[in-house]
Amino acid sequence: MNKLGQNLCWLLGIVLVAVGVLGFVLPSPLLGYFEVDTLHNVVHLVSGLIGLWAASQGVATSRLFLLIFGVVYGAVTVIGFAMGGSILGLFMVNMADNYLHAVIAAVCLGFGFNMSKA
Repeated sequence: MNKLGQNLCWLLGIVLVAVGVLGFVLPSPLLGYFEVDTLHNVVHLVSGLIGLWAASQGVATSRLFLLIFGVVYGAVTVIGFAMGGSILGLFMVNMADNYLHAVIAAVCLGFGFNMSKA
């Protein structure tokens, strides 16, 4: 599970960086489904870069990233559903974003909690 979790960290980092860049190039909704704006794109880029850094540091740092990222994305999911379209007035989300954020949070927490600390 440890190596798989570290690989998930690499994958998340790559995908988030790509989505952050694509958000600046393609119109919103991104890929026809997901709301993006400048701050949302920056959040994706920064999150992705932190994920790549965490994966490069090894299993323990990957695990920590997945746990923190899972909690943050869980909170973003709850706020997105509760506020109906905005995350604390900072950037826009839609239902597709909310469901994707929920899946990402669950996967990150599932892997993070099942990885050993070594």
